Amino acid sequence: MSRLPIRARLTAAFALALVLVLVAAGLFVYLRLSADLDESVDAGLTSRAAAVAASRLASAGAPGEPEEGFAQLLDADGTVLDATAGERAATLTAAELERALAGGTVRVERELPGIEGTARVLAVRATGTPAVAAVGQSLDDRDETLAGLAASFAIGGPIAVALASLLGYALAAAGLRPVEAMRRQAARVTLDDAGERLPLPTAHDEIRRLGETLNEMLDRLRRSHEREARFVGDASHELRTPAAVIRTELEAALRASRHSPLDPDVRSALVAALEECDNLILLAEDLLVLARTAEHGLPMHATTLDAGALLDGVLQRFSDRARERDRTIRVDAVDGITLHGDELRLRQALGNLVDNALRHGAGEIALRAAADGDAIALEVGDEGPGFPPELAERAFERFARGDAARTRAGAGLGLAIVRAIAVAHGGRAEIVRDGPGTVVRIRLPPPAPSQRDLSGPS
Repeated sequence: MSRLPIRARLTAAFALALVLVLVAAGLFVYLRLSADLDESVDAGLTSRAAAVAASRLASAGAPGEPEEGFAQLLDADGTVLDATAGERAATLTAAELERALAGGTVRVERELPGIEGTARVLAVRATGTPAVAAVGQSLDDRDETLAGLAASFAIGGPIAVALASLLGYALAAAGLRPVEAMRRQAARVTLDDAGERLPLPTAHDEIRRLGETLNEMLDRLRRSHEREARFVGDASHELRTPAAVIRTELEAALRASRHSPLDPDVRSALVAALEECDNLILLAEDLLVLARTAEHGLPMHATTLDAGALLDGVLQRFSDRARERDRTIRVDAVDGITLHGDELRLRQALGNLVDNALRHGAGEIALRAAADGDAIALEVGDEGPGFPPELAERAFERFARGDAARTRAGAGLGLAIVRAIAVAHGGRAEIVRDGPGTVVRIRLPPPAPSQRDLSGPS
């Protein structure tokens, strides 16, 4: 029962209550009508018995229809002294005659020849003589009336319950309609839009108070979300500048070491520091993107870009790191491929993919740009083992990391940032091949003809 929808449970409870009420009402009406009919029959028999007892003539209490009633005048030994037509056999037993002669009133019900159905017999002592006046009446009309009443309840009761259940279901649905409206709106509510609230019914009842409580909870969650997003944005913004300065100094030190060789341990320390500085810069940029996406949506400064030049810029950024790891990066871009997007954001997305390939992949890293149907595809591939099985299905979720990656540097935000940037451009990110070798593709819509004509490549 608890698994049924609340509307079905309310309807079932309403139907059960209605059945109990109808049964109680039907039983009361049946018993009341039966008592009234018996009282009416008894009154008629009493009047007829008094007439026969006073006149000592059975015809004085004769009914209109012989098959519906009769009257008899009996002596003390049960001999019929007088009777209506067709009734010559005594209708009373010796004990009943004795009781009647003693001055009592005898009432019995039995089946008698010539009388339809069961007959009720009433006997009293005749006035001034040792004789008994017995009158009877068929109860067939009474039984038919009660049977008709029972049949009416048996037929009309289920119909009434069915109709009332339908009405109860409709009333339950109408009563729960404000809850359903709140549920549909709650499915669309996000923490980013402060104007979205749950609709409230006009009646000041429990459902309205529930909606008001939920709206207050949404307001608290939004304020908390805004505070966290603001903190992340401020912290990541403050981290980027000193991290960029440190990176520049480390790169300068490594370039100078080409002319003045350093101790191998010192050089290794500089390379490790440079890599960790890159990780810090990427983390700060990723956190800033997430904060801006959560707060106001990712800001975009889109221009028409040359895909090959975009990939060359990513190559230059990671060439030193790749060289230190004895890895190579190759750019394979079809000439004339242009796209409309934010160069800084796309560099960041591609940089995250190259960084993942350097950390977790192997072999040569390929940066490719080509037309893919009605879209532009930017791909980053390597010859590594691919995503772990437990990570492949949720690779683009925030903080998603495989078991092996948990022992390495990183926060699990890289692919989430890639997807956020792709979606902000009206495209999507996807894993094209998952081992051996891994290719992650960013599909972007092509620039509109007006954008291609008005803006040159970046």
